[in-house]
Amino acid sequence: MEYFLLIIAAIFVNNIVLAQYLGNCPFIGTSKETSVAIGMGGAVVFVATLATAITWAIQKFLLAPYDLGYLQTIVFILVIAALVQFVEMFLKKVIPPLFESLGIFLALITTNCAILGIAIIVQREEFGFVKSVVYAVASGIGFGLALLLLSGIREKLDTVRIPQSLRGTPIALIMAGLMSLAFFAFKGMI
Repeated sequence: MEYFLLIIAAIFVNNIVLAQYLGNCPFIGTSKETSVAIGMGGAVVFVATLATAITWAIQKFLLAPYDLGYLQTIVFILVIAALVQFVEMFLKKVIPPLFESLGIFLALITTNCAILGIAIIVQREEFGFVKSVVYAVASGIGFGLALLLLSGIREKLDTVRIPQSLRGTPIALIMAGLMSLAFFAFKGMI
C-alpha cells in the first residue's frame, strides 16, 4: 500500500512539473506534437530512473560516508549528462525521426531540473533504493502524463481561432497553468 500511495502521489498529487514546477522548459518546448511528447516522456522516465538509481548509490556509498555532500549537485549533473548522451546515441541509431524531432530538447534533459530534482528529493526524503526507483519511475510517468495532456490540448488549439497575441507559447503557458490548477484537486487525495 505504501508504494501504491507513493506512485499516486508522484504522478498526480506532487506532479514534478505541475505541482513542483520543475522541468518547464522541455515541458513547454516539446508539447507541440503528441508523438514528440511521448518520446520525451519516455526519455525522461528512462533518464530519471537510471539517474536516481545511480545517484542513490553514489550518495549512499561515496558522498555520505566520506562527507562529500557538498559535491552532490556536481556529481548528480555529471551522471545525468552521461545518461543523456547514452539516450541520444540510442535514439540517433534506433529511432532517427524521434531524435530529429526532439532536437535541442533532448540535450536539455541534461539540465532538466526535474531529473535533478527527483534525484535530490529521494536523498532529502531518505528513501531506500527500491522506494527511490519507484518514486523516479512514477515521477517520470507524471511528467510524461502532463506532457501528453498538454500536447493534446495544444494540437486541439491549432484547430481553433486564438487571438494572435496568445498563439504559441503564451497559450501553452496559460494551459499549463490551468492544468496545474486542475492537478491541485488531487492534493486532498493523500
